[in-house]
Amino acid sequence: MDKLSFQNPLFQTYAIAASIMILKAVAMSWLTVARMMQVNGGFRSPEDVKKTMLNPNPSADQLAPNEYVDRIRRIQLNDLENLPFFLVAGFLFIWTEPPLQLVQWLLYGYVVSRLLHFAAYFTARTHDTRAILWTIGSLILIFMSCWTLVVAWQQ
Repeated sequence: MDKLSFQNPLFQTYAIAASIMILKAVAMSWLTVARMMQVNGGFRSPEDVKKTMLNPNPSADQLAPNEYVDRIRRIQLNDLENLPFFLVAGFLFIWTEPPLQLVQWLLYGYVVSRLLHFAAYFTARTHDTRAILWTIGSLILIFMSCWTLVVAWQQ
């Protein structure tokens, strides 16, 4: 069986988990724009306050920081800091052909931890709550990377 085939349950699990994480990260851009449109502000670049069809009444105030918009930007930045590691570590991990149940627990566990982290950040939960959820995902990445390193070292 080809390792990079949807007939391979390890790759299938990875593809599902990776796709969910990519869609979640892309959704943050859409949510940022939606919030900017709701508050007509939180823009970042000077050209954003030029008169256009979508901004018929520009104002310098639109460049002021806006917590409603910036919260989503921070969530997105956190995703962008973590998602690449997951995509690479998860792919290398499944390449070692670990047990399917372990792959499912770890990859789906990571997805759940990141979705819960998003919910905690979105609803302004304490740093401690977010840190616990981030730590779960981080430990999963460390485990998968160490597993891969050991398997690769033994070859």
